[in-house]
Amino acid sequence: MIVKAVMVPHPPLAVHEVGRGDEEKISDTLQAYRKAMQEIADAAPETVIILSPHALMYRDYFNISAGSEAYGDMGRFGAGAVAFEKAYDEEFTRTLEDMLEENGFPGGTAYDRDPQLDHGTMVPLYFLDQVFRDYRIVRIGLSGLSLPMHYRLGMYIAETAERLNRRIAVIGSGDLAHCQKEDGPYGYRPEGPQYDEKIMKTMGSGSFGELFDYPPAFLDAAMECGHRSFVIMAGILDGLSVTPHPLSHEATFGVGYGIVTYDIGPEDESRHFLARYEAEQKALLLRKASESDSHVQLARASVVSWIQSGRILKVPDNLPEELLKERAGCFVSIHEHGQLRGCIGTTGPTKKNLAEEIIANAVSACSRDPRFQPVEADELEWLEISVDVLGKPEPVTDFSMLDVKKYGIICSSRGRRGLLLPDLEGVDTVRQQIDIACSKGGFDSDAEDLSVERFEVVRHV
Repeated sequence: MIVKAVMVPHPPLAVHEVGRGDEEKISDTLQAYRKAMQEIADAAPETVIILSPHALMYRDYFNISAGSEAYGDMGRFGAGAVAFEKAYDEEFTRTLEDMLEENGFPGGTAYDRDPQLDHGTMVPLYFLDQVFRDYRIVRIGLSGLSLPMHYRLGMYIAETAERLNRRIAVIGSGDLAHCQKEDGPYGYRPEGPQYDEKIMKTMGSGSFGELFDYPPAFLDAAMECGHRSFVIMAGILDGLSVTPHPLSHEATFGVGYGIVTYDIGPEDESRHFLARYEAEQKALLLRKASESDSHVQLARASVVSWIQSGRILKVPDNLPEELLKERAGCFVSIHEHGQLRGCIGTTGPTKKNLAEEIIANAVSACSRDPRFQPVEADELEWLEISVDVLGKPEPVTDFSMLDVKKYGIICSSRGRRGLLLPDLEGVDTVRQQIDIACSKGGFDSDAEDLSVERFEVVRHV
């Protein structure tokens, strides 16, 4: 039922009425775009699935656009005459939503709040409409959930197409890295060109299993746009052979534009990438859990006890002496598929011993971190847990005393405090560390009464 898949960027500049001639500076992209859309037209899909980073996005939910039709125009880019009125495939949307609900998967139309088409959708439609118009669309946004969750959504989309016997084409809309030139709109970071080179190899070879190997901190540093669109598209193609055709790659304006099209072949059992990834992750996490020290094992047991029974774990009898006699603040951090899932801690001792401190903070990390929904039982096997035991804070009189790898910091201003642990991915400078800690405390880093303390930690993994 999947007749074509394409990976395309969405620069408004590519629309002639917006670019007004400047679009010719990305002529390779334009030529490749027209070829990609002609390939969709030749496949004659009934429905086009558009995966857009600029559609409505939630941290823990995939938004599917609701209604029978949608309108959008390029007015915010100075070309209001370029307008679109598109019919949605309501049956496809309804069937997909029912399937997600049946499987307890976080997605649907319940929170759709933006009926206007976004430019991540309209730019591909601008080129597609030049060669093909007999189609309906399904527009799906991304989320802050893990890459495996994006891939699984793709699998549900493919299953919906099979259930409805619907011929679909898939457009994975997304620019690549945004930080590839000093004079570009987002400046330069080395991760920008690194990401572009890597993702073009991954997508250009159809090696979709590699999509899970991009660390979240690297994706953030590269300021990428479309990675999760590409992951959903890969999920739609799960278990199918594909022939990729890399057509173009440019970063003329400091933002990466890559185009790859895919011919869809028969089933291929070797291309169930999520199943392979999950099997590898299970083996890795089991090994890590068996090798973890008593601090981490205690935190994990506390999380399991709370989630499975709602009970706070009693302090076991066979713990090392340091856990029973030492008092210290600690943080328990939980990650799932490389992404933070919860982190709660205390800057100083609040319990009679470190064991009780770990137990209490583990329960809070899995159930009371306001940034996340509570961890559920089916997530337990995917959790990585670490425990940071804090040393006594000491005042910082000069920022030269700080080292982001060695010291955590506590920033204070007007009775508010913000803490940041040391050696965190994506935190490379003292200035970053201070800014983030102050932001967590709810005050500016240039506050006149700002005070900073540093502390060392012992990290248990």
